[in-house]
Amino acid sequence: MKHLLKWSLIVLVVLLVLLAGGAWGLQRWIGTDDFRHRMEQQASAALGLGLTLGRIDVALWPLPALVLSDVALQTRPAVTIERLEVRPVWADLLQGRMAPATFILRRVVLPQAGLDEVMALLQKKKQETPETKEPETPATKTALTRFLPRHTELDNLSWVDTKGIGLTVSAQADLSPDGLPQAMQMKILKGRLQGAQLQVQREAMDMAWTVALGVGGGSIKGRLAFKSVAESGAALAFNGQLSIKDVEVSALLAPAASEQMGKQAKSSPLSGRLEATTSVSGQGQSLGRLADGLHTQTQFTVHQAVLHGIDLAKAVKTVGMSRGGQTALDTLAGQVITQGKAVQLNNLVASSGVLSTTGHVAISPTQALNGRISVELGGALGVPLALSGTVHDPEVTLSRGALIGAAVGTVLAPGVGTGAGASLGDKASEGLKKLFGK
Repeated sequence: MKHLLKWSLIVLVVLLVLLAGGAWGLQRWIGTDDFRHRMEQQASAALGLGLTLGRIDVALWPLPALVLSDVALQTRPAVTIERLEVRPVWADLLQGRMAPATFILRRVVLPQAGLDEVMALLQKKKQETPETKEPETPATKTALTRFLPRHTELDNLSWVDTKGIGLTVSAQADLSPDGLPQAMQMKILKGRLQGAQLQVQREAMDMAWTVALGVGGGSIKGRLAFKSVAESGAALAFNGQLSIKDVEVSALLAPAASEQMGKQAKSSPLSGRLEATTSVSGQGQSLGRLADGLHTQTQFTVHQAVLHGIDLAKAVKTVGMSRGGQTALDTLAGQVITQGKAVQLNNLVASSGVLSTTGHVAISPTQALNGRISVELGGALGVPLALSGTVHDPEVTLSRGALIGAAVGTVLAPGVGTGAGASLGDKASEGLKKLFGK
């Protein structure tokens, strides 16, 4: 037994010496400035864009890996990676095939303007290269899948949009043998929805994933399923159902601040605890275009809701001339329908003591408001208000017909006649529009 242990230790020492010697020799080769310059030139030629590498190393701890430091794509602004570790699949490497087992990216900065520049260059190169369409076979798909990392870790990845608003995340993801995501975890470290944590898990080998998002002190859970719909002209389609419980609305609606422009984020237009059920569907030619065709339908209730930016009771008393303030609501419920970035709120019902409100509101992709609400105080005839402005700076006014009616009502019966006249004037105005088609 001692003899066997002795030889095992000798073999282990020899292997470690060989590994260290191989790593030292490899480092001596790839760590030279000449090798680094050649790598920069080849990568720049392939991308059609300048690329610089600060250093290339071979790391042995915690596992052997090729390490690229201070990688920068010369976009405006630059796309940068402080450290990229590539760990190979050793079984493939011993057979002369390079296949990454793990990618680890640390302190990555992805400005959207830089990404747009890269995508434009790649699209240009694709158009300049003659297409040779070949049918995709299982063998071709397997060959492409081989070059995808089995495991990816993102340590402090920051994306910055064209307005200077950033989002920083940490994440890790594992791929199934067929190249599709098996599991993913992500946490938002900085920016909008800071502190939110996402977990995604694939169901067996199906094209379906369970989703769990912790955000705003509550949870969003559900299931998303994908399928191919080539017959409808789209490459991908998906649908799903989500359940939202006890989520603070202000955490979802509050915008992020712009660090580059020095702007402070405004407060959320609504606060309260959200309960909702949502159906989601969409289709597109790629994952990136699925968001453009995204369609959702949500039935919601907000408990202990507070509407910021509008004092509805004061707006009624001043027939729409008052701005600002807030409205505390005992009940807020309705339906939200989205198509891409456009939002439609229907069947809105809100109440607070003697105040009750109904109406509908549309929110454009630029967050502009357009809608009509009817507000009652103490059971009096509802005063119609037109909603305009933006999500974070709303305005309520009377329509032209309602303004005329309010003026007439004030003359005939000061006080109580103002609201009644506004309501009748608005209805008369709508009736004339229908009669004359305007």
